[in-house]
Amino acid sequence: MDHGISFLPDGSPSTKEPQDYFRDALHLSELADRSGFRYVKMTEHYLKAYGGYCPSPLTFLAAVAARTSRVRLMTGGILPSFHHPVQTASECAMVDAISGGRLDVGFARAYLPYEFECFGLALDESRARFDASVELILRLWTEEGVSVSNSFGTLHDASILPRPTQVPHPPVWVTAVRSRGSFASIGERGFGLLITSPLSAPEQQVDHVSIYLESFRPPVGRPALRPRVAISLPLYIAPTDAVAIAEGDEFLRRYHQVWADAADSWNSARSRDYPGYTGLSHAIRAATPDEMRRIGSVVVGSPPRVVDAIHALAERLPLDAILWQIDFGAMPRDQAERTLRLFISDVMPQLAGRSPRGPVGAMPEVH
Repeated sequence: MDHGISFLPDGSPSTKEPQDYFRDALHLSELADRSGFRYVKMTEHYLKAYGGYCPSPLTFLAAVAARTSRVRLMTGGILPSFHHPVQTASECAMVDAISGGRLDVGFARAYLPYEFECFGLALDESRARFDASVELILRLWTEEGVSVSNSFGTLHDASILPRPTQVPHPPVWVTAVRSRGSFASIGERGFGLLITSPLSAPEQQVDHVSIYLESFRPPVGRPALRPRVAISLPLYIAPTDAVAIAEGDEFLRRYHQVWADAADSWNSARSRDYPGYTGLSHAIRAATPDEMRRIGSVVVGSPPRVVDAIHALAERLPLDAILWQIDFGAMPRDQAERTLRLFISDVMPQLAGRSPRGPVGAMPEVH
């Protein structure tokens, strides 16, 4: 199983200045690269403390590329509905070239009403706009002279530069949270699955991943492509369980407050493309750190407890990678770095040689 670090900024000038946030994130990325981590992932959001420091994951990942040599760079994800497909396809290809072919492109549908309102887009067009945008980006990566006309725009004889460094294009992942239909669609289109479902019970996660695996179809012309599953989880490690829980729970509460404040925009919003999202912030506020640890939505503890939690997770889900969110709650760098260093020194050696996939099984992607 591969491991990576995952960034979703949740700070504001009152808790962490942006220059401090990015200084720390770049430092942690360099340490991850030197220590054999597979991925560094960054997420796109706007306006509020929940992700607002990073409107451009590709800009951040280009900076990571300049400071690293091995780690793969993952968007987790780009929100294609908020960009012109030519812009997204071209900028991804640019970072793929800068990094020497180390880019993985994760897409997400976006889900916060205030972001759609800001860009003048309808929530009820979200799924159709997302699907059309991703399809066109794939065409722009693999074809020349692309023409298309649909309800979202017109393109005539377009050939992007630069062309992708990886052939036929960077690996593609798509984020899914709650909708069974989303998990099926991701599989049917042959994409990798990024799970970000912190409020989901374990049995729901197993069900959703099974749907993805059952639906998976390799793209035309790429029969060797296999399903691949990655999950993002908050991680906090300290020398003892008691210290980890006392410190980690406080940062989890801060993170949940920022997330719930952003989700308050669902208190009055409704959309057929987002069934069950209305009132989302109430569910976030009701989820205590203790409950999150119990269901495995966060991993907090001493190195032995973390090893046990990873083994349990791998037995439950057929994971190719876990992407660890190690700086949640706008925490100081020294505490995030302690988690990373304890993972490197005391956790990773205990995981060596373990099978990367759980009982539902499927082979990882063949590059």
